[in-house]
Amino acid sequence: MEFNVKKLASDAGVFFSRAMQFTEEKLGQAEKTELDAHFENLLARADCTKNWTEKILRQTEVLLQPNPSARVEEFLYEKLDRKVPSRVTNGELLAQYMTEAANDFGPGTPYGKTLIKVGETQRRLGAAEREFIRSASINFLTPLRNFLEGDWRTISKERRILQNRRLDLDACKARLKKAKAAEAKAALWNDEVEKAEHELRLTQTEFDRQAEVTRLLLEGISSTHVNHLRCLHEFVESQTNYYAQCYQFMLDLQKQLGRFSGTFVGNADSASPAAATSPPVAAATLPAVPTIPVVPTIVGVPNTVAEGALNPNEVKPPASGTRRARVLYDYEAADSTELALLADEMITVYSLPGMDPDWLIGERGNQKGKVPVTYLELLS
Repeated sequence: MEFNVKKLASDAGVFFSRAMQFTEEKLGQAEKTELDAHFENLLARADCTKNWTEKILRQTEVLLQPNPSARVEEFLYEKLDRKVPSRVTNGELLAQYMTEAANDFGPGTPYGKTLIKVGETQRRLGAAEREFIRSASINFLTPLRNFLEGDWRTISKERRILQNRRLDLDACKARLKKAKAAEAKAALWNDEVEKAEHELRLTQTEFDRQAEVTRLLLEGISSTHVNHLRCLHEFVESQTNYYAQCYQFMLDLQKQLGRFSGTFVGNADSASPAAATSPPVAAATLPAVPTIPVVPTIVGVPNTVAEGALNPNEVKPPASGTRRARVLYDYEAADSTELALLADEMITVYSLPGMDPDWLIGERGNQKGKVPVTYLELLS
């Protein structure tokens, strides 16, 4: 009990001494030990890294999950160390509504068939979005969060200890200065001077040791930047893949809808006078996205696979380079140069010089034609 009382009294004395030193420094009544310029630069860079990491982290979370309520829910699940429940994406929910509407309107009607087609694409977009969010969270958000909750907390803790060591050092310097002044005034040896010098040596050693520990941690910020740079590249790659998938899905959908877009006009109730006299609605036909296929020229290889020039019967597989592939989704051929696909079937695929990288030549028995890469899982 007596030991605890002495310890509490000692801690209270140290706290009071630091508080007095800090107050006098703020009032300009006490000297302050300054850190060297290199150390100050390390501190400034660490603070800058922490501030911008927080901002980038928060805004990336907003990008991946715009709903603030959902973000709060995910945060609570994470803090409780529980698995976040799977949440339906907006695209998947839209796909569900479109499919249900098609069943009510009639899946065989032009509107119903179109709803089903668009719904399938929205489902794929939603699945791609889910995968992008998962990849970005693991490869980008998690490292940023680990830095703030791990390395930065350690740095902050050691900086607080260094601040206390610096206050103790400056308080000892002040006591030694007062003791020497009292000794000179009394013109005799003062035991307080020897005691103050001893305390100063101890506090100086502790301060130097803590300054070295803190400096090493601050220099580690350079490694943090390298790690975050790698994570940033991975984030860009996953975002690129996501938008490339979305673009391909929409091009495929537009191609499918373009084949029966003419049925959108003229299927209205023929008994309606307006239907007999009104001109066709131009907006009913989806506008084609202008695309300029870029076909590289390879010296010595004839460019036989340019857009619109492919004749599947004239294409011969290369001597090597064919692969097996599993079909992920059903695909309806747009014309005679393409090969219709059924989900989960296995086909042989290969590429030809100068061919669009988004397409491959697919073979199923004696059937042959172009197939989109995004509909395939290439097997080794």
